[in-house]
Amino acid sequence: MAGAAGDGRKLRFTVLGPVGVWRGPRQLDAGSPQQRALLAVLLMQDGRGISTVELIRALWGENPLPTAMADLHEYACRLRRVLGPDAGILVSGADGYALRVGEGALDLARAERLAAEAEQARRSGDPARARELLVRALELWTDEPLTGVPGPYGATWRTRLAERRLSLVETCLALELEAGQQAEVVAEMTALTAGARGVAPSAGLSEPHRRTLRAVPRLPALELPSPVGGRPSYAGAGVGAGARAGAGAGAARGRPAQLPLDIRDFTGRSALVEELIAHLGARKGSGVPLCMVGGTGGVGKTALAVHVAHAVRPFFPGGQLYVDLQGCGPRPVEPETVLGAFLRALGVSDCAIPEGVSERAALYRSVLDGRRVLVLLDNARDAAQVRPLLPGTDGCAALVTGRNRLAHLAGTHVVALDVMRPREALALFARITGEGGEDAQAVVAVCGGLPLAIRIAAARLVARRAWTAADLVRKLADERRRLQELQAGDLGIEATFELGYGQLAARQARAFRLVALPCGPDISLGAAAAVLGLDTEEARKTLEFLVDTSLLESPAPDRYRYHDLVRLYARACAERDEAPEQCEAARSRLLDHYLATAARAYTMNRPGDPLLDHLEPTRCPGLAFDDRESALEWLYAEAGNLLACARGSTGGPTLRRAADLVLVIKDLADAGTGARQYEQTVVRLLTAALEAQDPHAEGRLRLLMIHVHIMAGRLTEADWEAQAAMALRRHCADPVLSSHALNESGIIASQQGRHEDAEALLTQALAAYRSYGNQNSVASVLANLARTYQDTGRIAEGVHLAEQCLALYQEIGATIRLATGYYVLGVALTQAGRPEDALRQLEQAVPIYQDNRQCLWEAMAYWRMAESQLAAGRPAQAAGLAEEALAILHGPSGQWARANALTVLGHALRRTGHADRGRVCWQKALETYEALDSPEAPTVRRLLSTSRPTPVNAADT
Repeated sequence: MAGAAGDGRKLRFTVLGPVGVWRGPRQLDAGSPQQRALLAVLLMQDGRGISTVELIRALWGENPLPTAMADLHEYACRLRRVLGPDAGILVSGADGYALRVGEGALDLARAERLAAEAEQARRSGDPARARELLVRALELWTDEPLTGVPGPYGATWRTRLAERRLSLVETCLALELEAGQQAEVVAEMTALTAGARGVAPSAGLSEPHRRTLRAVPRLPALELPSPVGGRPSYAGAGVGAGARAGAGAGAARGRPAQLPLDIRDFTGRSALVEELIAHLGARKGSGVPLCMVGGTGGVGKTALAVHVAHAVRPFFPGGQLYVDLQGCGPRPVEPETVLGAFLRALGVSDCAIPEGVSERAALYRSVLDGRRVLVLLDNARDAAQVRPLLPGTDGCAALVTGRNRLAHLAGTHVVALDVMRPREALALFARITGEGGEDAQAVVAVCGGLPLAIRIAAARLVARRAWTAADLVRKLADERRRLQELQAGDLGIEATFELGYGQLAARQARAFRLVALPCGPDISLGAAAAVLGLDTEEARKTLEFLVDTSLLESPAPDRYRYHDLVRLYARACAERDEAPEQCEAARSRLLDHYLATAARAYTMNRPGDPLLDHLEPTRCPGLAFDDRESALEWLYAEAGNLLACARGSTGGPTLRRAADLVLVIKDLADAGTGARQYEQTVVRLLTAALEAQDPHAEGRLRLLMIHVHIMAGRLTEADWEAQAAMALRRHCADPVLSSHALNESGIIASQQGRHEDAEALLTQALAAYRSYGNQNSVASVLANLARTYQDTGRIAEGVHLAEQCLALYQEIGATIRLATGYYVLGVALTQAGRPEDALRQLEQAVPIYQDNRQCLWEAMAYWRMAESQLAAGRPAQAAGLAEEALAILHGPSGQWARANALTVLGHALRRTGHADRGRVCWQKALETYEALDSPEAPTVRRLLSTSRPTPVNAADT
């Protein structure tokens, strides 16, 4: 059982914010939104059971999906995996589930306990203790309750919990009002009610609160540090050192208030606002607070800085100075000019302002001595422009914005401003336009969360009354015109980006253009160096400069990415400023880099496979790997980029290399999550090969389509592709095509029950592989022959071939394929009536599949282990293993394996006395088999026809 939250070994759960599961300090992965929704519903039952019907209604409403029952079962299985050793707290009954967590394991339960103790303390005459307990309870609300949980149930409980929090807030504030702490009420009102969005305070508190606000001075003024040197802080104070420097009496009597108008519809950024306020309002003696807000053009740097500056005005009664330094323009403002303007604003007469930057800076710092003035330097170019404008004494502060992040200025607190989160972006759009539906969400998604783009899009919609948000979505859908559509009056995204691009030197501008050409989600340093034709150090230096100027982002060391709109602009620059052949050369260098590196990763996992001798040559050596694990890590980290590069390489000179690239990253097809994207890439390349009439590329791509279809259980489609591949063998002398086509055709024939054809084809494949020394594939054919022998009753011979397969994999030092050896032998031993031996083999396959992220094969190993447990007479263990398989299998690529696991689960459930649930599993399996036209369908159909559902007792209805 999950115990108290204080026990680091036990589980704890959160619903007063994002729904989560924690084991001590480590957060566990609670899964998809729907899986978290299931967890939330179960947690809110306080240990009581809830029926499957109620759960489906809670997760999907009144119109659930047809697969809701099966999906619910899958979510429960996955949740048990998350809970690990504590999986027993998720109890499944005859008609539903219950989650029985330990005392104090749920944040909501702890909050209610604290609230109850507070009420008891209040009644006992101890209001201070009551308030302390209520504050502790309120601290458990970390965000909007049940954050991210979809469905009607989550929406209802979010409102209830928000109302409960507001009730606690009101009680807490009422205790302070009763104690005469009016100032404290003002100070805490904003913080304590920040999470009660959409819930109005009760009438009982609103009037006392209004009275308090009228009666108490503004809070920030109460917290101001005492004046420097003990002098008064009112306007017109002496100028201290400035007067001694000869500025003249009364020279600094000005109290500037130069801040631009605060944006009325400023939205979001609350954490950053609080962070900046805390730094700018630091107490005296801690030096001059200097904050820097950096980020790409249009990300809202100025809006945030101005908003914060207005918020901290009470901390700076000496005034606020502001200047737009125009650091991104062709003529940035010179510091000497700014200093002259600042000095005049501070009350220094023109005749007392000296010439030269250093003299003006000295007078400027002297005039500020003893004052509390905020200096907002907007749109700075670099540190040299900013340094002379910084105050020099305690009490003042500076806030700087710019695309260059001036982190090297001593003592700077840097805030790297990112795009808005989806919820904030939608809220901004809705505040301007009044629209907040799905079309509005699509608009802000296309804008990439960039505030300027959102404001422009919203302004266009407001200015055109006949338009709807759907119209705007359609206009922004065309990437080629998106930047032009994001233009309203004097505001334009393209013009904003042009300012930064125009400041780049030739090499930097070239890098900005070319690195945007690849279509992947991001790009590594090595890949970017290949695109640019530079060594890695030169490439790193150039790219880091682009990061510093906020034209490029670096989400991790040596990885880079563009904001979507910046990428569009950079590609437009490439079309405008680069010759087409230079762009093609850059793309070709990237393809070479990926193919050479992927080929190295392939052979590290398949010793004895001579495929590298039959790939298209590359001009790039690619990356080297120290070990197999680093090669595997690279493959999965670059998966999206590899497939994107292949999809973008359909032209004549690059098509064969792209086909070879998807061939050597074939493991991605078996990884589960990326299988669909892999299949789409192969289909696109195959279409291009057919249009180009390139039989060599076509043949290799058809081999991959065969594999994809087989793994998905689509044997009809796989057979069609195999016939096409066999026909191509006559037109191109490709040993890879010749041998693999025979092997894949043999696999299909075996699964279709054409055992004589299968044996003949596989025997030919075996000879073909041996002819060019492909030991890895020789072992693979032995595995396939073993299955054919078993299916034709030659059980002992099948076991012998499976043992030969495993021995060969061990001999050549196979890694991923070693698991295949264990798998094949385990299946053979189960059919031979040796389930205990089979389990030992299959158990060795599972961790190898897990280490190599082969999700589909891991699931199939669990399914085969379930078969072995059934054969050993242990149906309960079989059911658990089948559920493990089902928890992994999802998406179209795993449907056939999923149906197999459901079939085994049906048998296990019948043997454990749950015949009706077993029939449900068989019915779901049959639906999948029939959809795939699989040969297993008749067997399951017979199972259903020979078993009858348990009749419903009339007394129970």
